[in-house]
Amino acid sequence: MRGQRTSNLFYQSRARRPEVDHAEGIYIWAKNGTRYIDGSSGAMVSNIGHSNPNVLSAMKAQMDSATFAYRLHFENEPAEQLASSIAAKMPRGLNRVFFVSGGSEAVESCVKFARQWAVSTGQDSRWKVISRFPSYHGSTLGALALTGYGPLKDAFKPLFKDMPKIPAPTCYLDHDNLSDEARGLKYAEMLRDEIIAQGPETVLAFAMEPVGGASTGALVAPDSYYTRVREICDEFGVLLIMDEVMSGVGRTGTFMASEHWDVRADLYAVSKGFAAGYAPLGAMIANQDMVDTVLDAGGFAHGHTYAGNPLACSAGLAVLNEIDRLDLMGNAQRMGDVLMAGLSELMSRYKFIGDVRGKGLLTAFEMVSDRETMAPLPKDLNAYNRFVDICYDRGLITYSRRTRGGVDGDHFLVCPPMIVTEEQVNEVLNILDDSLTVFSCEAGLER
Repeated sequence: MRGQRTSNLFYQSRARRPEVDHAEGIYIWAKNGTRYIDGSSGAMVSNIGHSNPNVLSAMKAQMDSATFAYRLHFENEPAEQLASSIAAKMPRGLNRVFFVSGGSEAVESCVKFARQWAVSTGQDSRWKVISRFPSYHGSTLGALALTGYGPLKDAFKPLFKDMPKIPAPTCYLDHDNLSDEARGLKYAEMLRDEIIAQGPETVLAFAMEPVGGASTGALVAPDSYYTRVREICDEFGVLLIMDEVMSGVGRTGTFMASEHWDVRADLYAVSKGFAAGYAPLGAMIANQDMVDTVLDAGGFAHGHTYAGNPLACSAGLAVLNEIDRLDLMGNAQRMGDVLMAGLSELMSRYKFIGDVRGKGLLTAFEMVSDRETMAPLPKDLNAYNRFVDICYDRGLITYSRRTRGGVDGDHFLVCPPMIVTEEQVNEVLNILDDSLTVFSCEAGLER
């Protein structure tokens, strides 16, 4: 039947989107000729922009050589070079890399590796992985067990063992007289309390995003939170897993977002901007001593068909080279400051913007009905969908989610590619301004 969906059969859109034609830099063109600014880098993926010629050239060269070589049969040069490049950028000792195809696989790999390490070291009683609510760690069953986001996990709860949660450090919602430092410590101590409640001998790891992703909209905790979390994990022998799938590989202005607080995790999960949309790629980054322990006990009982795929790794290596060559981490810091200043200025003019937050080019703003109480907008306004559509109609792609566990609230991630210029940031801000005016009029909101 004409117009019937086939490839997108399982996605119920609010409206048919146009068919993509081509993309370059921060822009994507539809076949009808409309140009869109990729204001969210897809799903915070296209970190270096679209159609980078050096990345495409590297992939073409690899395609002329070999597109697939199974990791148990062959080593391949792109995977070895990429692993070495990553290790050189990580804290000392974090120099072993296990490649996967995406973020969910990367998180699952961290959890399974942590469990196998515990078994290999005689700590069989450790199996619980504490995470936060709200949070999002992936769509596979193991990653969903860590996720705190109802609409994406509740239907599947009978299929997995749900893991314990502590509150995410949503300090912007708190009504108290504490300083930022005291608030950070308050939320960190919730981890200590939960470890004790669960029984320290049963707790394997704590998994967290250093800067929040889709579930919390670029949430950043007070500085005191990060160091204290590391101290608590050390106190109880609990592994710290940093989910840097969205925040890693330069988006916040440092290679790993956790570097902003000089915190070293035991395991890292990376993906999304790792190959920047040029190929499916992710990785677990692990400590050398931990890997040696697992290998001595018989090896890591885990794997994926496309782990270490030479074509994907050639893309990832070229992406890292471009990040360095173009100083994109520095640009993420500089343009992130411009973007945050612009979003804050919009907040000063639109009373229904209750918070602006983020690091580098991982930023977001949240809409509320009352800044004093931080009560969310009425759900029937469907703001998290409607505002995205208004922006889209004006040529700007944004990314939204329900802020509070997926049930209430509306936040919007503004995360353009790391190649963005100041002129382009201002273009994004102008479209947001126009869209906010339209939305406020439609919804009857006070400006």
